Amino acid sequence: MPAHLVCFEKACRKRYPVTEVIYNCPSCGGLLEVAYSEWTLDPERLKRVFRERRMSNAPLEQSGVWRYRELIPFLDDFGNVVTLREGNTPLLESPKAAAYGGLKNIAFKHQGFNPTGSFKDNGMTCGASQAIRLGMRRVACVSTGNTSASMSAYASAAGLQPIVFVPHGNIALGKLAQALEYGALTLQVEANFDQILALVRTLAERLGIYLLNSINPFRIEGQKSIAIEMMDQRDWRPPDWVVLPGGNLGNVSALGKAFRELRDLGFIPRLPRLAVIQAEGAAPFYRFMKAPRPGGFEPERRPETLATAIRIGAPVSWPKAWHEIEQSNGVVEQVSEEEIADAKAQIGRAGIGCEPASAATLAGIRKLTAAGVIDQEADVVAVLTGNLLKDPDYVHRYHTGQLKAADGRPVRGRFANKPVVVANDPDRIVELLSE
Repeated sequence: MPAHLVCFEKACRKRYPVTEVIYNCPSCGGLLEVAYSEWTLDPERLKRVFRERRMSNAPLEQSGVWRYRELIPFLDDFGNVVTLREGNTPLLESPKAAAYGGLKNIAFKHQGFNPTGSFKDNGMTCGASQAIRLGMRRVACVSTGNTSASMSAYASAAGLQPIVFVPHGNIALGKLAQALEYGALTLQVEANFDQILALVRTLAERLGIYLLNSINPFRIEGQKSIAIEMMDQRDWRPPDWVVLPGGNLGNVSALGKAFRELRDLGFIPRLPRLAVIQAEGAAPFYRFMKAPRPGGFEPERRPETLATAIRIGAPVSWPKAWHEIEQSNGVVEQVSEEEIADAKAQIGRAGIGCEPASAATLAGIRKLTAAGVIDQEADVVAVLTGNLLKDPDYVHRYHTGQLKAADGRPVRGRFANKPVVVANDPDRIVELLSE
């Protein structure tokens, strides 16, 4: 099936070969997306094929991304695929978390079950595979954590050299440890995410390095599989709402694109509504959506949140995210540090666990149900983007009363579970447990 890159800007829509190394439209500077010509599929047949592939031991079929390759057919040779058996992430129902969010039911699509512990793997398998196709030798990314971990793993698995640029002092150590372990050349730059991205884009062009941030349209194609697998797990019944945390906004761009394609191809009857939740200290998209207008997006110059995965002030995918929110009749909300922290503790008490940014979803749901935007009877899927152990220091500080915001203000946890120090005395321990 012919694939091409197309400018996302409606006034331009110029096309380029998928073998051209570009991230923005050379004509107008707009974002690019992967599009397909002559796309005719038999949905009912493919639904059976997708289900049958789960029983296969072949690497492509064991991947929760490439199992759905007819819906991401940009490669002309699947021998280029770099896979660590990504995807295959569960839908976890939790009455306890639902009650906290003001709902009767909720299901978490937990991307923390991925090989490197975050949703980035769904996109990185496609980005790394495209790098191999293009004959690249070095790949790079700017990251607040999860992207660096994922890119390092997939690049090393593919025999590529990973180069990671991270904001100095602004990355969770659990994520930095992954990049180091997977063999990445790691450069800690004294600047914020948005400043470093501008730097790396210049370096990538000068040195012939392939950039694997979410501005790469093949990353977005891979992240579409989150929505595809979700629908397969739900027997192709779309929920009323899909709720996501909002940082660089690649996920809402990818899932929105996937849902639209699935509807247009006849896999699902309608679009779910999308809700994007941002942290108050890094919420430029929330502010923009209160009064959206072309060219009116103003970046947050000093984004601050303890949810480091969404500490981004100038999200590159905002035009795509805006489009998907409008197409799905969606909403954007912001939540405080305390709301994120308490929601995270509630997800943990449901036996699930997630990184801080993921918990913005439940915090946002609680706020949206209280406002009557989401009905308590609604069928809701919340995407948890990363594993609990991505930021164990945050967890420890929350439960021991030591968690502080960037301005030094204490983040008071209503559900702190402080460890208790006891003497080596069985009588005292029995007394304690009896209490």
